[in-house]
Amino acid sequence: MFLNSILKPYCLLCADYNGNEIGLCDPCFKNLPWHKSAQCPQCALITDSAICGNCLNAAPDFDATYALFTYTYPIDSILQQYKYNDMLHLADVFAKLFHQQHNIGHRIDLVIPMPMHPQRLQERGFNQALEIARCLAKSLKLELNYQACQRIKLTPPQAGLPLKDRIKNVRGVFECKQSLQGLNIAIVDDVMTTGASLNELAKTLKKAGATRVECWVIARTLPK
Repeated sequence: MFLNSILKPYCLLCADYNGNEIGLCDPCFKNLPWHKSAQCPQCALITDSAICGNCLNAAPDFDATYALFTYTYPIDSILQQYKYNDMLHLADVFAKLFHQQHNIGHRIDLVIPMPMHPQRLQERGFNQALEIARCLAKSLKLELNYQACQRIKLTPPQAGLPLKDRIKNVRGVFECKQSLQGLNIAIVDDVMTTGASLNELAKTLKKAGATRVECWVIARTLPK
């Protein structure tokens, strides 16, 4: 009993000793900002469950979006720790939680993580989307392919750019040389903000023959 208490991880948020296997105590876990409100089935913005005006006015190339959390405290802080403090074990945590909340893998043929430019990959040391996608594919028993599509242009970070500039910034940045004819594909990424990068990747995948493209994200940013 004493040894078990020592080995339990501390909670990432409140430092309670009983962080369980996911690093969060039960009260903090229950208070996470789960993305469960009625939402647009295409982009996951909060609606009355109908397709939102944005998707009606300018239909995205992806067909559906599934988000685990709303991008607010403390998920924003946890994702920052995951990306910049080498807390790679959180990839498996995110994957397990996503699988529990969205058991949707039965209609997907292939999982593709959001590609990272080689220079950015060298700077960070790992692709945060790939690590989550790897765990998700294993959990859902799906095929993972992180080489089918590459990011061929190094662009400035999307953060802080208005929507029009984000769309322009990612135009033509992806390349897919592999045929994806007739496949249903899930793109995995950590955060969806405007969806510009995910939409550009979905467009590239459909040009390569994909029939359906879904976005699987850990957190969805909502407009303020």
